[in-house]
Amino acid sequence: MLHKHKRVLAVSMLAISLLLAACGDNTATTAPVATTAAPAATTAAATTAAATTAAATTAAATTAAATTAAATTAAATTAAATTAAATTAAATTAASVSASLPAGFDAAKGCKNVGVLLPETDSSARWEQFDHPLLEAGIKAAIPGVTITYANASNNADTQQNQAEAALSKGACILVVGAKDADKASAIVQKAKAAKVPVIAYDRLIQDDDLTFYVSFDNVKVGEIQGQYIVDHHKKGDKVVMINGSKTDNNALLFYQGAMNKLKPLYDSGELVKVYDQYTPDWNNATAQTEMEAALTQQKNDVQIAYVANDGMANTVIAALKAQKLNGKVLVTGQDATVAGIQNIIAGDQAMSVYKAIPLEVASTVQLVKAFYDGNLPSGIINATTKNSNGKEIPSALSVPVALDGTNILTTVVKDGYATKADICKGLTGITNDLFKTICGS
Repeated sequence: MLHKHKRVLAVSMLAISLLLAACGDNTATTAPVATTAAPAATTAAATTAAATTAAATTAAATTAAATTAAATTAAATTAAATTAAATTAAATTAASVSASLPAGFDAAKGCKNVGVLLPETDSSARWEQFDHPLLEAGIKAAIPGVTITYANASNNADTQQNQAEAALSKGACILVVGAKDADKASAIVQKAKAAKVPVIAYDRLIQDDDLTFYVSFDNVKVGEIQGQYIVDHHKKGDKVVMINGSKTDNNALLFYQGAMNKLKPLYDSGELVKVYDQYTPDWNNATAQTEMEAALTQQKNDVQIAYVANDGMANTVIAALKAQKLNGKVLVTGQDATVAGIQNIIAGDQAMSVYKAIPLEVASTVQLVKAFYDGNLPSGIINATTKNSNGKEIPSALSVPVALDGTNILTTVVKDGYATKADICKGLTGITNDLFKTICGS
């Protein structure tokens, strides 16, 4: 428990240092990472530009952190983690999309009551372990004296709508919403609009034309990373089970789109054989296990690859494989770089995950909250647009995901302070492979 608190504190310090630098001077470069809506259009020159921008941002953040903390050991550690996080996440084409604060949200200027609504706690540990404390710390650092009205929907869209109405009734004048349901959350946007309150969609797109901004990762790229890993590590004729996320989460559709960008040509040619393909309501881990068990029964255990959309579901898919003594023999993908997912990678039961440096996503969100507070949107924050189901282009700030497997655990999540060796190695017993020895010692 102590390790968890230390990690959240360290990553909170990381986010605060980024945010103080980003929000303290509205003329500075504010995009924590630069991408485009079309990640395929990447050039070497653009990659260099993105890395340079990230390095400049990192330097400013490091300076701010060191000054604020009077050059203590904690500040030095945070500065190192900040550098690593920015370096790890910087990747594709540098771009700045022309955008301005939308009109009609008069309540937001000078706002000192920010509502933060997150979707759930059961399918992924990230929401309460990272997003919640980082958002609170970041917004408080950017707007001294601000009140945070926080709620978690516990995987219930109706509950989230009630929470939004409660936040508005308590005076929230900016809403940050990680939607439980992309369509139902439209009611939140409309209710807020009537009160002249802007909604920033956090991590998950909300299907509403009046949504002001969307902050996330390049989620098609997430799926492409997972799919490419399968492309790079398959054998001809391998049978693939696809356990996807929830259809009510727009991200799940984007992950699937990205994965199929890579896998469909192999399915079409017969190089790979898709034998099972199922979306999983609410990203429910137990349901994912049931789905994997059904696929194994259907195929008489003749399965070589399990594309699984996130680490939580991958963990229960692995449980289904263990029951048939197939763990370690079936390639399993994941996402979120959770401690459990990393442990499964070390054990040899999961092949890979996708690391999304949440402090970068938080930094962009806080910059937008601060922009509404100031009444001015600096250039550089918005680096893409995301088309909603109506074809409306939503101004977006998208960060870059990174593939994670046994080759880069130490140089990504551990180096960035996202997960500690102590947490990763806790409870791992009976493992003697080289990866375990490298990360956890003999």
